[in-house]
Amino acid sequence: MGWEDRGGCGPYYYRSVREGDRVRKVYGGGRVIGELTAQVDEMRRRQREEEKAFWKETQEDLVRRAEFIRELEEATNILIRAHLIVNGFHKIRGQWRRARG
Repeated sequence: MGWEDRGGCGPYYYRSVREGDRVRKVYGGGRVIGELTAQVDEMRRRQREEEKAFWKETQEDLVRRAEFIRELEEATNILIRAHLIVNGFHKIRGQWRRARG
Protein backbone atom coordinates (compact mmCIF):
# COMPACT_ATOMS: atom_id res chain seq x y z
CA MET A 1 0.00 0.00 0.00
CA GLY A 2 1.29 3.42 -0.75
CA TRP A 3 1.31 6.62 -2.62
CA GLU A 4 2.66 6.84 -6.14
CA ASP A 5 3.29 9.83 -8.36
CA ARG A 6 2.13 8.99 -11.87
CA GLY A 7 2.21 11.47 -14.66
CA GLY A 8 3.12 14.44 -12.50
CA CYS A 9 -0.53 15.17 -11.61
CA GLY A 10 -0.11 14.58 -7.91
CA PRO A 11 0.03 11.50 -5.72
CA TYR A 12 -2.34 8.57 -6.15
CA TYR A 13 -3.04 5.93 -3.55
CA TYR A 14 -2.69 2.26 -4.54
CA ARG A 15 -3.15 -0.84 -2.42
CA SER A 16 -1.51 -4.18 -3.18
CA VAL A 17 -3.88 -7.15 -3.43
CA ARG A 18 -2.77 -10.77 -3.59
CA GLU A 19 -4.68 -13.01 -6.01
CA GLY A 20 -3.27 -16.50 -5.79
CA ASP A 21 0.45 -16.23 -6.54
CA ARG A 22 0.19 -12.78 -8.10
CA VAL A 23 0.15 -9.38 -6.48
CA ARG A 24 -1.60 -6.56 -8.27
CA LYS A 25 -2.18 -2.93 -7.43
CA VAL A 26 -5.67 -1.55 -7.03
CA TYR A 27 -6.32 2.15 -7.49
CA GLY A 28 -7.54 3.78 -4.29
CA GLY A 29 -7.95 7.36 -5.43
CA GLY A 30 -6.09 10.60 -5.67
CA ARG A 31 -5.72 13.47 -3.24
CA VAL A 32 -8.72 13.58 -0.84
CA ILE A 33 -10.28 10.25 -1.86
CA GLY A 34 -6.86 8.61 -1.75
CA GLU A 35 -6.24 10.04 1.72
CA LEU A 36 -9.59 8.67 2.97
CA THR A 37 -8.90 5.29 1.40
CA ALA A 38 -5.45 5.22 3.03
CA GLN A 39 -6.97 6.01 6.42
CA VAL A 40 -9.56 3.24 6.04
CA ASP A 41 -6.82 0.77 5.07
CA GLU A 42 -4.75 1.85 8.09
CA MET A 43 -7.75 1.38 10.42
CA ARG A 44 -8.36 -2.10 9.01
CA ARG A 45 -4.67 -3.01 9.41
CA ARG A 46 -4.68 -1.85 13.03
CA GLN A 47 -7.90 -3.75 13.71
CA ARG A 48 -6.38 -6.95 12.27
CA GLU A 49 -3.28 -6.46 14.46
CA GLU A 50 -5.43 -5.91 17.57
CA GLU A 51 -7.52 -9.00 16.82
CA LYS A 52 -4.35 -11.04 16.27
CA ALA A 53 -2.90 -9.82 19.58
CA PHE A 54 -6.21 -10.57 21.37
CA TRP A 55 -6.38 -14.14 20.08
CA LYS A 56 -2.71 -14.74 20.85
CA GLU A 57 -3.24 -13.53 24.43
CA THR A 58 -6.39 -15.67 24.74
CA GLN A 59 -4.54 -18.74 23.50
CA GLU A 60 -1.67 -18.15 25.94
CA ASP A 61 -4.20 -17.79 28.76
CA LEU A 62 -5.87 -21.07 27.81
CA VAL A 63 -2.51 -22.83 27.71
CA ARG A 64 -1.70 -21.54 31.22
CA ARG A 65 -5.10 -22.68 32.51
CA ALA A 66 -4.73 -26.12 30.91
CA GLU A 67 -1.32 -26.53 32.55
CA PHE A 68 -2.83 -25.62 35.93
CA ILE A 69 -5.61 -28.19 35.42
CA ARG A 70 -3.05 -30.88 34.52
CA GLU A 71 -1.10 -30.10 37.70
CA LEU A 72 -4.32 -30.17 39.74
CA GLU A 73 -5.28 -33.52 38.19
CA GLU A 74 -1.87 -34.98 39.03
CA ALA A 75 -2.10 -33.77 42.65
CA THR A 76 -5.63 -35.18 42.94
CA ASN A 77 -4.51 -38.59 41.64
CA ILE A 78 -1.67 -38.67 44.17
CA LEU A 79 -4.06 -37.85 47.02
CA ILE A 80 -6.58 -40.48 45.89
CA ARG A 81 -3.87 -43.16 45.71
CA ALA A 82 -2.58 -42.20 49.17
CA HIS A 83 -6.10 -42.32 50.62
CA LEU A 84 -6.80 -45.75 49.12
CA ILE A 85 -3.49 -47.19 50.36
CA VAL A 86 -4.03 -45.82 53.88
CA ASN A 87 -7.49 -47.42 53.94
CA GLY A 88 -6.17 -50.88 53.04
CA PHE A 89 -6.57 -50.99 49.28
CA HIS A 90 -4.00 -52.16 46.76
CA LYS A 91 -3.86 -52.22 42.99
CA ILE A 92 -4.21 -55.47 41.05
CA ARG A 93 -4.05 -55.40 37.25
CA GLY A 94 -5.03 -51.72 37.19
CA GLN A 95 -7.95 -52.04 39.63
CA TRP A 96 -8.08 -51.01 43.25
CA ARG A 97 -9.07 -53.85 45.61
CA ARG A 98 -9.44 -54.09 49.36
CA ALA A 99 -6.65 -56.18 50.88
CA ARG A 100 -7.73 -59.49 52.46
CA GLY A 101 -7.68 -59.99 56.17
